Amino acid sequence: MTTSFSQSNTFILNKAYFNECYSESVIADTSFRAYFKSTVLMITGLALLLFTQITPYATWFIVALGILEAVSVFYHKPWWVIRQMLSKASNSEVTLLIDDNGISTQSFYLSSQILWDDVENIEQTTLGFLVKHLNGRSYLSASTLSDSMQNFLLSRIKP
Repeated sequence: MTTSFSQSNTFILNKAYFNECYSESVIADTSFRAYFKSTVLMITGLALLLFTQITPYATWFIVALGILEAVSVFYHKPWWVIRQMLSKASNSEVTLLIDDNGISTQSFYLSSQILWDDVENIEQTTLGFLVKHLNGRSYLSASTLSDSMQNFLLSRIKP
């Protein structure tokens, strides 16, 4: 006889939560390949400035876009966290429900569900769980999960 599992918890989407999400789920690329677009924009802008009669305002705009792109790559984490903090979901309360059907999140702005049939893998990280599913990846912080929720997720990890 199997017992059904259903447990919910609430948490706030704050800056600390977004920092943890980024640290645990994003693999930052700082190689030259990440700077390729910014390099092309800056070289194109400078070439247009030096070798054509196009107005300097337009060419400097292209150079500035290249610089902005390089800054966004270099400061990817703060850039991502600030964008999340500027969203309407920032500082809102989220209800997380883990049951036999899957993982559901509910807030004033968002309602989503990940069914267990759609989950490809659950990976335990240092501070939580990374759930890989058909529509992408989702991060669950261990600080927002009870011990029984964590144990249930550990039991769902595929060998």
